[in-house]
Amino acid sequence: MRWLITGAGGMLGRDLQRVLAESGETDVVAATRADLDITDPVEVRDAVAGADIVLNTAAWTNVDGAETDEENATAANGHAVRLLAHVAGKRLVHISTDYVFDGTATTPVPEDTPHAPINAYGRGKAVGEQAVLDTGGYVVRTAWLYGAHGPNFVRTMLTLAATRDTLDVVDDQEGPPTWSYALAQQLVALSRAAISGDAAPGAYHGTAAGSTTWFGLARAVFEQAGLDPDRIRPATSDRFPRPARRPAYSVLSHARWSGTGVAPLPHWRALLAEAMPLFLP
Repeated sequence: MRWLITGAGGMLGRDLQRVLAESGETDVVAATRADLDITDPVEVRDAVAGADIVLNTAAWTNVDGAETDEENATAANGHAVRLLAHVAGKRLVHISTDYVFDGTATTPVPEDTPHAPINAYGRGKAVGEQAVLDTGGYVVRTAWLYGAHGPNFVRTMLTLAATRDTLDVVDDQEGPPTWSYALAQQLVALSRAAISGDAAPGAYHGTAAGSTTWFGLARAVFEQAGLDPDRIRPATSDRFPRPARRPAYSVLSHARWSGTGVAPLPHWRALLAEAMPLFLP
């Protein structure tokens, strides 16, 4: 089976390559941004032609930058995904985000909840999602992703710990910290279930079980690193104004994994404990 990974140079793309190699897959095309322009119809058609599964991790990820350049953000996260969807169809597994929702829920958000983005990034991602759903592909929404490759919250907290006595961290946003390597394992399992017919097309939620706030996650990171968690102090979002509004609640339901043969991800604390050695000397 031939696998095509788009955005292969990013955090999740690199973890997907590792998972596929560990599982014995040898026919893997890992396309970075330099290898494949997903906004180019000819390049997309040529790249997708021989693939059995297309794992799309390519995206515009600058959430705040999208506020001032929504056209280009939507070109990458919306229109380019529409192009991939029309070429790949049911072979496409597309990575999306909790930002397609407004964050006003108080219980885990079901997979079939209508889009209600509150920022430019979310609007562009919703355009891409809808195209994938309309063409019979698979959408996997994730949130609060961290991993071994690239910048992320866990690494930032440990870096700041070396230079600051205390850290003020937001305590009024709730979500599920999710290790990118565990998500990569789940995506590969879903892809195989899709090929075998065990997983129906549509939206799935690829996030860890449980939830916390950024403050709670920062304390957990310090605890795992052997640092004093009381160095972390709670703060409200208005202390850190940013161009793009963030959803206050990003906890997602995992109901659709039932019957697919693919397990939902474990609790976020278990994943963090497993991942922490990647961040420590």
